[in-house]
Amino acid sequence: MEINYQRASSMGIPLVRIPVDPINIAWILLEPTLWRLLDYLRIDWGTFGRYSRRGWHFHDKAKSHLKYGPAWALVSPRDIYVYVADPDAIHDIFIRRGDFQRPSKMYTSWTDWPRHRKVLATPFNESIMSFVWKESLKQTREMLQSWISSTESGISSVAKDTRTLSLNVLAATGFNQSYKFRSSSQKETNEASTYRDALQTVLDNAIFLMLVPPRLLRLPAIPRSWARLGRAAAEFKQYMVHMLDEEKSLMDRGEKGTGSLMTSFVRALGTHQKEEATAKAKEDQQSKGLTVDEIFGNIFVINFAGHDTTANTLAFSMLLLAANPEVQDWVGEEVREFTVNDHSENWDYTQVFSDLKRCRAVLLETLRLYPPILALPKWTSQHPQTLRMGDRTITIPPHTGVMPSLLTVQTHPKYWQDPLHWQPSRWISHSVASMAEHSEKTDLSTRLHQETLVDHKQSTYFPWSDGPQNCPGAKFAQVEFVAVLACILRDHRVGVMQEPGESAEMAAKRALTTTEDCDLELLLRMRNADNVHLECRRV
Repeated sequence: MEINYQRASSMGIPLVRIPVDPINIAWILLEPTLWRLLDYLRIDWGTFGRYSRRGWHFHDKAKSHLKYGPAWALVSPRDIYVYVADPDAIHDIFIRRGDFQRPSKMYTSWTDWPRHRKVLATPFNESIMSFVWKESLKQTREMLQSWISSTESGISSVAKDTRTLSLNVLAATGFNQSYKFRSSSQKETNEASTYRDALQTVLDNAIFLMLVPPRLLRLPAIPRSWARLGRAAAEFKQYMVHMLDEEKSLMDRGEKGTGSLMTSFVRALGTHQKEEATAKAKEDQQSKGLTVDEIFGNIFVINFAGHDTTANTLAFSMLLLAANPEVQDWVGEEVREFTVNDHSENWDYTQVFSDLKRCRAVLLETLRLYPPILALPKWTSQHPQTLRMGDRTITIPPHTGVMPSLLTVQTHPKYWQDPLHWQPSRWISHSVASMAEHSEKTDLSTRLHQETLVDHKQSTYFPWSDGPQNCPGAKFAQVEFVAVLACILRDHRVGVMQEPGESAEMAAKRALTTTEDCDLELLLRMRNADNVHLECRRV
């Protein structure tokens, strides 16, 4: 550790020692259990207790940077991790992709990334968004039917229902697999249930499954819980094989394919096989295709990044909206203005989506405070890298972790007014002319048509990363979220079911407390979301 500390001292920034490396495999596996035990001792563990917990960034927010400044570093026995909260410096990190690289031990290497990106980005174009819109509305209508019927006991699990909805939308648009929505209160025995349950088990235990070799999970003398994870991983892979084989058979018959992500994957596989057959895939030549294993890896990433992220954001939003009924009314009046036809089956994506700015404001504000991914780590190359922050420049040693503090700049009082308050209206503004005219005489319709989305200062907000490696599914997520929210809030409202002796204010506070009690597997999620039951009513 002292060697690393001396290396880090050359940067001239505040340093914090930590006795265990946060990406040590043994620590990653043991940390949740170990801290549950250590917390019983009621000892102040200082910086070790603060910075060695998975997901500490969420509870810390901007506190550490307010204490240490725009840049500081954690020094462990293994590595140095520099945390940066200067917007211009963060933007610099993201665009200097050769100087600040994705760590190869955690991600696809930079040289391979363009090949994967091209295959993934192809289906995420504007032409598919109308289908995303229609499928999201369809799934939401079916979910609403279930929610409205849950009058006595409330909605069984909003978090599980939003996961199901998001999975069904992704399955239909990305993999051409259509499923009917089934709520968490209904038992399922069909293929959709098997796929959903297997996928959810894999996602919930992704870190464990990444670190433990699959062969160990097939041994006879292992814990039953390990065996269950092994079966879920095997079932999920079988499903991926089945989807790939179906699409390949379709295209082998000379048909166009479904036009989904699987079509792009089959084409990439075909390119790879041609390269191998013609012996063109030489070491000095960049491959253009994908292997079967690379395709399976991408399918997992898409399910993880394209389904669970949106599902978690919807779950957070539902609890936040339930605790803030005035925001529901604020969104509802916009939806009613721009959807003259009250039946969502007739809502046209090209005519409606762009007008629903308040719906998007709810999404943007929820992602500001509850981003699914808390860190996008980078690593300096084999050369020292300079980084300018304000009026000074620091030189970061080679092979050093550089962590853009995304949640810090999204909750820093320097960039946001009342930064910890969930306030979707901060994303809406009016033109100067309309502000001058804004009075009691200005009707609601006029004001709604004059509203615009606020474009916040560059690199103070990172819902879908930044630079060339930003998320290709950003528009997909926005379209899905807006469709779900608009479909619900046009004619319905959600509320927190009160417990015996609980007032409405106390119930709302309980919901908000639940949104702050989070843990991190691969994504940020509420620890006890199902402890808050919501109810849905028509207005």
